[in-house]
Order: sequence, then C-alpha cells, then structure tokens
Amino acid sequence: MNTEHPPSTSPGRLPTVYIPHGGGPCFFMDWNPPHAWDKTAAYLRGIVESLPQRPKAIVLVSAHWLEGDFAVTGGAQPELIYDYYGFPPHTYELKYPAPGEPALAERITALLGQAGLSSHVDARRGYDHGMFIPLMLMVPQADIPVVQLSLNISLDPAAHLALGRALQPLRDEGVLIVGSGMSFHNMRGYGDPRFGPVSDTFDDWLTEAVEAPAAERDAALTDWAEAPMARWCHPPRAEEHLLPLMVMAGAAGADRGRKAFSDRVMETTLSAFSFG
Repeated sequence: MNTEHPPSTSPGRLPTVYIPHGGGPCFFMDWNPPHAWDKTAAYLRGIVESLPQRPKAIVLVSAHWLEGDFAVTGGAQPELIYDYYGFPPHTYELKYPAPGEPALAERITALLGQAGLSSHVDARRGYDHGMFIPLMLMVPQADIPVVQLSLNISLDPAAHLALGRALQPLRDEGVLIVGSGMSFHNMRGYGDPRFGPVSDTFDDWLTEAVEAPAAERDAALTDWAEAPMARWCHPPRAEEHLLPLMVMAGAAGADRGRKAFSDRVMETTLSAFSFG
C-alpha cells in the first residue's frame, strides 16, 4: 500500500474514494469461507472516521445504474432497490433510510451542464445495492444525505473522467464523492484460482496508473482496456464496475491517488483507491 503521497493541499477538501461494494449483500449474510469479506467490511467501516471532516453529503456513483445520459436521484427519501438475486430472504428486508438531497441533485446537473454534459434529475429512482450495501457499513446511522449518480451507458472512460472533473467543486463544499464498483469483475473468475495471477497482473497495472501524476493517470485510465489482463478482469461491455474509478480520478484534479486497501477475496485481488 502506497502511503508516500501527501494529502491534498486544500485542508478543507474531501478526498474521492473508489470502493469495492462486494458481492450482492455479502456483508450481511453467511459466506463460504465464513470470513471472506471481513477485511473489506472493516475497511469500509473506517473510511468516514479517517476523513478530515464528516461529510455534509455523499455523492455516490454506482456501477448498477446506467442511463443514456448522466442521471441523478432527486427524491427526498429514495426507496431501496434490491437488485440482487438468489440471496437469503432476510437480505431483501435490509433497511437504509438515508435522506436524499434534492438541492444537491440540482447543483450536480448545473455543474454537468456547465461542463457540456447532458444530465437529468430522476425524482423517482431509488438507491440500488451498489449504494446502500457499502453505506450500511460506512455510515450505519444513515444520517448523511446521499445523492446517487448514474454511469453513462456508452461506458466511455473519457466521458466518465469528464464527469468527475465537473464534480470536483463539490469536494470543497463538504461533499464526499464515492465510486462504488469492483476492481475485478469477471463473474466466471470469482472462486477460480486460475484468476488469482490474472487479477494480480491487472491490479498491479491499475495501482501504477492511479498513483501516476494526473495527466499520465488520466491517459492510462482512458486506455485501460489495453492494460495487461484487462479484458480478463473486465470482459467487453461489462466494465461498468471499473468506470466509477474513472469518475473518482476525474474529480481528483491534480491530487495524487493511492491504493487504500487490497485483499484476496474469492481467489481474486480486490482493491480500493483514494485521491487527495
């Protein structure tokens, strides 16, 4: 884990964070092996207390919401979307009553408009499990307002870096920007020991890319599909779990990135990254 890069030079500025949100409701059910997700859960629980200040709000970019443009939840109290399948019945009764923030949703669409990015507010859309599962650990009190932000169905890395750049002013306004995905997301690879070295190779490349200076970082992430083992870790048209990282890198501006967490889960390496 790289801890050499200094924090952002703006003392009131919050970092941006790319997190692994796990497999379905994995943190709230028995697993085999039984402690597979314990280290990831402990990392998620420690994020907010590690920040320079408690966020006034959270903007969360979820891998589980794709739209033709960029969409933002605008409801005052969004419902939960249990968009996972085949899990124990109690996992469909989980609750996370975090309030929305309609004014922040409008602020986001205004920022995106200034950047020339098309977006809209969806007042009816709820929180999917890419949001509420990790936030149940990060902010268990559910007392920080949350706005969820979609990906663009184009899956264009450059467009998502541009999205992040448009969001950057929010970091100076007490808003924590979180990208929720998985640094490895090949469903056929989970649990297969042959994918351990594959995930390691890509994770090493991804770490080097994230920790590079901003211009080199953004260029590398734009061309991520050319990286070693990239398409074994994120098959074609299935890279939605990596794209929230692009948004976090864009929102980082000139701030350097670092690997904040890594663990071996289901025979694969999963990592989290922080900027600023």
